[in-house]
Amino acid sequence: MPSRRHPAARWMGLALSAALIVAASPMAGAAPTASEPPGRQMQAAAYVPEPPTQEPVAPRAAPSAVAEPAASPPGWLTVEAAGIDQSILPLTPSTEETATQSIVPPLTLEAYWLTSFGTPGRASEDTTYITGHSWEDRDAPFNRLSTDAEVGDEIVLTTETGVLDYVIDSVTTHDKNTLKDSEIWDIVPNRLVLISCYTEDIWGKNVVITATPSSS
Repeated sequence: MPSRRHPAARWMGLALSAALIVAASPMAGAAPTASEPPGRQMQAAAYVPEPPTQEPVAPRAAPSAVAEPAASPPGWLTVEAAGIDQSILPLTPSTEETATQSIVPPLTLEAYWLTSFGTPGRASEDTTYITGHSWEDRDAPFNRLSTDAEVGDEIVLTTETGVLDYVIDSVTTHDKNTLKDSEIWDIVPNRLVLISCYTEDIWGKNVVITATPSSS
């Protein structure tokens, strides 16, 4: 059965291509900003063996699965392997951007969630797309997607309703002028896609990371 394609996919592919070309070099006088990560608590479960007994021990009930958080806007992105731990801001095309078929995200170090597509979490109906700028002659978190992200690495999204864990399935590059035709724009519920400029060819290529929930 052929994959469904998002009705805005071809448009958005072109928009991302143009946006990330423009964003590769920082605006004169503009300094990237970054937010502090929200506090997160993690607990480790300890295993305590059963004491020896002569009586038969009834089998324990299997623990119930933890429900995935309901679909809601993402607010924080963590890719530990690539040293990315930063806020996510919503990005919705304006009327002018729609008319000119181009999006230029603000020149910051934050990640941007494309609100026209999927929302991560339970009952997700489409792919969640997050983009961020790679910079020339400046260290930036998204630069490291090109060099440090690998298949099998974990991505964590903190949303308004909870925390979602993903595993990277692929790390690929696409020509900016053909990104609009890529299968990354197929409608795939619960998939996560990260897009930035490819640092070895920052003007000509994008790096694209695809990931699926680790519970899949």
